[in-house]
Amino acid sequence: MSAPGLVLLWLQLCALTRATYKVWVPNTNFDDATNWSQNRPPCAGAAVEFPTDKTLSVLVREGHSISDMLLPLDGEFVLASGAGFGAADAGSRPDCGPGARARFLDPDRFLWLDPRLWRSGDAGRGLFSVDAERVPCRHDDVVFPADASFRVGLGPGAGTVRVRSVQALGQTFARDEDLAAFLASRAGRLRFHGPGALSVDPEACADPSGCVCGNAEAQPWICAALLQPLGGGCPQAACLEPLRPEGQCCDLCGAVVSLTHGPAFDLQQYRARLLHAFLALVRGTESPGQLGFPLQPQYQGLQVAVSKVPRPPGLREASDAKADTEIQVVLVEAGPETGGAGRLARALLADIAEHGEALGILSATARESGAPVWGGSAAGLNAPARAGLAGGLAAAGLLVLMALLAGALLLRREGRLRWRRRDEAAPARAGAPLGFHNPVFYAADSAEALPAPKSDQRSSSRSYFLNPLFGEAEAEA
Repeated sequence: MSAPGLVLLWLQLCALTRATYKVWVPNTNFDDATNWSQNRPPCAGAAVEFPTDKTLSVLVREGHSISDMLLPLDGEFVLASGAGFGAADAGSRPDCGPGARARFLDPDRFLWLDPRLWRSGDAGRGLFSVDAERVPCRHDDVVFPADASFRVGLGPGAGTVRVRSVQALGQTFARDEDLAAFLASRAGRLRFHGPGALSVDPEACADPSGCVCGNAEAQPWICAALLQPLGGGCPQAACLEPLRPEGQCCDLCGAVVSLTHGPAFDLQQYRARLLHAFLALVRGTESPGQLGFPLQPQYQGLQVAVSKVPRPPGLREASDAKADTEIQVVLVEAGPETGGAGRLARALLADIAEHGEALGILSATARESGAPVWGGSAAGLNAPARAGLAGGLAAAGLLVLMALLAGALLLRREGRLRWRRRDEAAPARAGAPLGFHNPVFYAADSAEALPAPKSDQRSSSRSYFLNPLFGEAEAEA
């Protein structure tokens, strides 16, 4: 079979099994500047120092002239064609300086559970993954590039890491016994370390509606690794009442649409519908008529994450739904513009109201974060501060009301103010105004007089639901 035919067959198999793969990003290459203390490979005549108490494998692609080298406790150099080491006098290059020492950084700093160290093989423009799903999931294929050396730490605390397969050193391990033999070998010990365990299960996700990632138990360690450069704390969200989707480590600004589905739902097809119909990523000679839906460039600045997640028990009990999973659609604005995530969430609800049955969607709800914080940090605008402000306003209003009542009683006592019952009141003159209706007590009479709310007006936070009886997106206060 020709090479294009093999590629087509591989793509077809991926489509049938809903397989995804995650690629390991960092490396321990000698020529990679990020592996050295001076953020550059050793210059000619430099002294090279590796951590003496570490174990690692180092790929060398080029030739290097060094004055001396301190080797690690246990390790190997993998020399590419034309690579090697030669002796040189210390400081032979002016920019190195006499006695310049290049230190190789700690190779054990790279952890499996760090979301920053993985790249999704099927990631595309306009797509992202929540933090827990940036790390390899239960049904993912894991790839360690063959043209790089690496070292990865397993654990701590997450137990056994399970994936569909592991590709390393040009081999693919899809059986536990084969992977265990590799990890126990010297080549495996040079590349994998730590208290955790790694296991493979060749079972793929065959459910068209998708499969849960399976990293819920490991999420505390995933978030700890992700937030370690920030001191362990999340940055302040740039909006009021932000959201935290399932699988996300920190709050974000945008909207979350949650879907319950039937057996006809297809996750890949719905993701493609979002990208093509709403994020307007299709370009070329196709016209909107050929695509079957109009292009909407107003949503181009948004990022979307679509996956199956565990359904929160509280929501399951409140809605009397038996399903323990749901489809989560996270909408985040990637640029400075605001409001697009909320508009798209409402557009998705309207689309589901019209086409939900054909898509296999049974119901939908949406949540939207509050208004953006302008002119600085939101630190002073969090919920306790707003509650304090509301309490202060309520207290001030109570004092004003008490003062008005006291004044009214004083005027009545002095005879300057008199009350009449309604049946004692004198009839109004013809044509005289009859006053106004208080909307608090005469809501039924005043409903027609009040202006209808505009569709784009909203408070700092709003939730929406899809009414299955009427098929329309309505807003909850």
